[in-house]
Amino acid sequence: MSRTLRLGTRGSPLALWQARRIQALLERAGTRTELVTIRTTGDLIAQVPLARIGTVALFTAQLDEALLAERIDLAVHSLKDLPTGSCPGIEIAGVSEREDPRDALVGRGPIRWGELPRGATIATSSLRRRAELLRARPDLDVVEIRGNVDSRLAKLDATPAWTATVLATAGLLRLGLGDRIGERLPFDLMLPAPGQGALAVTTRDGDRATALVVRSAVHHVATALCVAAERALLGRLEGGCQVPVGAFARVVGEAGAVEVELTARVVSLDGAHAVERSVTAPAADEAAAARLGEALAAALRQAGAEPILERARAAAPPAEVTEP
Repeated sequence: MSRTLRLGTRGSPLALWQARRIQALLERAGTRTELVTIRTTGDLIAQVPLARIGTVALFTAQLDEALLAERIDLAVHSLKDLPTGSCPGIEIAGVSEREDPRDALVGRGPIRWGELPRGATIATSSLRRRAELLRARPDLDVVEIRGNVDSRLAKLDATPAWTATVLATAGLLRLGLGDRIGERLPFDLMLPAPGQGALAVTTRDGDRATALVVRSAVHHVATALCVAAERALLGRLEGGCQVPVGAFARVVGEAGAVEVELTARVVSLDGAHAVERSVTAPAADEAAAARLGEALAAALRQAGAEPILERARAAAPPAEVTEP
């Protein structure tokens, strides 16, 4: 492609790292790009708990608007932040290879899950993480924290009453903060957010030239299959930041007989009730993987997930959204 593509991104250190990663892949394939930084709703209201903000497009809406207005040609997102319902006129053109999807326990110094004292205080903004923490350890005191990775770590370091926080392993590794990880939490303790660890690149519907460039330079087939299953499950459960749903898919089987194994868990906010199911089925393409996710969502509902989800939504009424 001869023209320079305008690549939209949020301005946080992690978002810029992610955008530069996609930029490097595109430029390695011969496509020139320039970064355009855009502030999003999630950036402007950093002190409001995520579950209380009345929108599911906290970190994407302004990037979508810039795409549709043709102020940018493509946008980079953490896939876990991207709503499962696509914005009209915008498509996911490529999904990057996934980084470690696990959540990480982070303290002021080395710390492991088994070393947490009784009644330890853990800071997190995620309802999913809160629910999973209390499912495993009802004695924990879970408190709210917002901000980017650096600011959360600074708040933890400055608050002696807090024992630890939980952050995505992928973000810590991308920022060169892997030494802050006390333990990468196993899936039986905490399933990640659907799409966690992967990046998505969006383009305008109809801009086939840009979409093809992105697909060729960025797209990772195995990751795309997995996140298609996870996101379809979340979409069918009508989930987002407001509901405690964890899911992880992986490709199993040999080339030519690809199967996807998907595990998902829905946990009540107090950790007292949980529904978990797994399924493995052939998934030759993303549409088949999505059907797998939808089937598992139906199985979770049948097993009792719906009352848990309804109570979680009722417990997190939207807050008024205003700039700080």
